[in-house]
Amino acid sequence: MSIRDRGKIKWRAASFLSLAFEMQREMFKDQERQIKPIIDENEAEKFDQDIALAMEFTLEIMLTLWEKGFTKEIYGRIHNLAPINHQLHVEIEPRVYEKISFEDVIGVVVVD
Repeated sequence: MSIRDRGKIKWRAASFLSLAFEMQREMFKDQERQIKPIIDENEAEKFDQDIALAMEFTLEIMLTLWEKGFTKEIYGRIHNLAPINHQLHVEIEPRVYEKISFEDVIGVVVVD
């Protein structure tokens, strides 16, 4: 009497588990997303003043950014301002720069 096994067919359902777990992680991540806060004129003007102050005196600044539903904070010094491209060039570490769009900035705090 031989054992009749289904062979590879019985493991086929298990091959989809990693995809199911990935989809579940994405679903939970999507639930944590937030809408972009609306910045009024007074806040935008204060941001501009803080950025100008930090740029003139080379002070460290903390920028709060909104990226695809999540917020993140960046610490650094303003290296350059590109009004044509609507970008800030922030020096994160010595000789390491990051370009940040004006539209992504939702908070500015001068640290020094």
